[in-house]
Amino acid sequence: MSDRTRALDETVFGVDVQSGDVRGDAPQYALAELDDDLVRATVSRRQLFGRIEAAEPAIVATDNVYELAEDRDALIDLLRGLPAGTRLVQVTGGPDPEPLSRVANRHDVPYDRDPMAEATASAHLAAAGVGTVVSAFTDRTRVKVSRGRSPGKGGSSEDRYTRRIHGSVKRRAREVGETLDEAGLEYDREVTEKYGGFANAVFTVAATPAEIPVTTGRSGDVRVTIERERGDGISFEPLTQRRDHVVVGIDPGTTTAIALVDLDGHLLEVTSTRSIDRGGVVEWIVERGRPVLVAADVTPMPETVEKIRRSVEAAGWTPTSDLPVDEKAHRTREHPVENDHERDALAAALFAIDDHRDQFDRIAAKVPADVDRGTVIRRVLTEETSVEVVLADLDSDPNDGETGTRGAEYETRRRADELAERVAELEAYVADLERELADRDATIEEYEQKLRDARSAERSDLRERREVSRLEREIDRLERELDDERERVESLEGKLERLKALWKLDHDDFADVDRKASAELTPVKVVEKFTEAAIRDADERFGVVEGDVVLFRDATGAGTSTARLLADIGPRLVLRTGGLSDQSDRVLFEEGVPVAPAEAVTVQEVDELAVARESDVEAAIDEWESYADERRREQNAAMVERLISEHRASGSDG
Repeated sequence: MSDRTRALDETVFGVDVQSGDVRGDAPQYALAELDDDLVRATVSRRQLFGRIEAAEPAIVATDNVYELAEDRDALIDLLRGLPAGTRLVQVTGGPDPEPLSRVANRHDVPYDRDPMAEATASAHLAAAGVGTVVSAFTDRTRVKVSRGRSPGKGGSSEDRYTRRIHGSVKRRAREVGETLDEAGLEYDREVTEKYGGFANAVFTVAATPAEIPVTTGRSGDVRVTIERERGDGISFEPLTQRRDHVVVGIDPGTTTAIALVDLDGHLLEVTSTRSIDRGGVVEWIVERGRPVLVAADVTPMPETVEKIRRSVEAAGWTPTSDLPVDEKAHRTREHPVENDHERDALAAALFAIDDHRDQFDRIAAKVPADVDRGTVIRRVLTEETSVEVVLADLDSDPNDGETGTRGAEYETRRRADELAERVAELEAYVADLERELADRDATIEEYEQKLRDARSAERSDLRERREVSRLEREIDRLERELDDERERVESLEGKLERLKALWKLDHDDFADVDRKASAELTPVKVVEKFTEAAIRDADERFGVVEGDVVLFRDATGAGTSTARLLADIGPRLVLRTGGLSDQSDRVLFEEGVPVAPAEAVTVQEVDELAVARESDVEAAIDEWESYADERRREQNAAMVERLISEHRASGSDG
């Protein structure tokens, strides 16, 4: 194993599916925990994420992230639930992953087609800096300070309670802002102001949750939540910047685009920018790889691309004629690009790979396993020499920085040749064992297929039973809703019949009044109590305006302010049940509001509707006016008598 397998000195979890499937049966996972020691275990999904939460490893590595999440939405939820310092790494590359066996062999990591071995290989590869970090979030985080309790409604202390909650949110928001300022973090703040303070305050911070010194939770009237800002989709970024051998495609111009592709044709990175010179392009390339080919999509190679090629000491490639747009679009269709410049740069690199594919394969077939094929390919192309010459040159230079010592390997190969005869003697015996093993494997496969068929049939039956149960529950729910609607219809029909009866009664039952007069009915607004709250409630429900006839079912207990509220409305007549207080009686009399006992007028009611005969209302008003005239005369007489008494008293004193 190469030294790169511990390039990252961090705790790494390697994970692979042991049995089951994340989309079906509850899966079991092979888990390799790589720290100072290697610990391996088989765990359930719940146990796996419990260990991740407890250990907070730097990396959770796998060869395919969709072994942990059934789809894109589930993957986003998984990423959101990881500890702040834990990264999810797919060691086989980006959206178009390589086979794990190929990646492991390329990086000299032991590999076997066994879940635990694959989990271990994933852990070692990630620890060596191999793979891409899977992310769905940006480096910006939303910190929201909001109400931890609902202000509620009603009650005499509602305003004070609401003001206290909003004041607490404002104070906590001020504390969060001061904490972010002390940490030197940049942020934007948006607040929703409410009575007494803030309903909420949202801080958009240019940092990850791990970098923000604020904790989530609820304390008293305030709740603090922290959530990373979502990106445009799922991104795959290199875990570390490695300098592997690459093919570079360049599209020069006002906007310069650069694409890096590995020797197997996998896209590593593509970018485009307006603010970069030739030196910046060279620096960007050498930071990310060792160029084997520099390619352009037109011929001859543009001067700028040629200068870059010479600067990085790579071979050049151009097509026999300028690449057509439709061919470039077709060749890059499976790779994400932001614009036409990135497409052209990537197409140049991919067509260069296609043109040299056979040559790369021939070179790789001749290169020993301990020699870096990229080094040989680069020298064959740039020096225009043969593989044998390059290998001989590397063999003569045991201190070559790219390959290392090969003498010991050649000595081992010679000793292996001496043992070849002994190996041949065992091959016949091995062949017999392999035939026997093949027969057993066939039998096992037959039984496993039967087991899979049985499980599939069982799962199908289970899904059908679940669907039937779901539909039965839905039918029950709809039947309950239907019964509720039927009861509501019956209630409304009953109410309609009562309304019809009332109108019929109003028009037909007054024998002492002709039919025309009986149709002259006056609406009556019914208010439960003579209080300010009851009057305002009635006004909100059906309106109480000037000229209305108002009936109070309980007129007792009203004070001066309530009486003035009613007088300001200006009702035509007030019908009371029970006696008025002295204060309310005085106010209504002084404001000229007629008041009569409820029994003085015949009122007919259905639910919230009520009517009275106009003649009864007018009679009650006339009777009150007579009473008011008499009361005024008595008041005047009493006032005159009081003045005379006061005058006499003042005369006698003189």
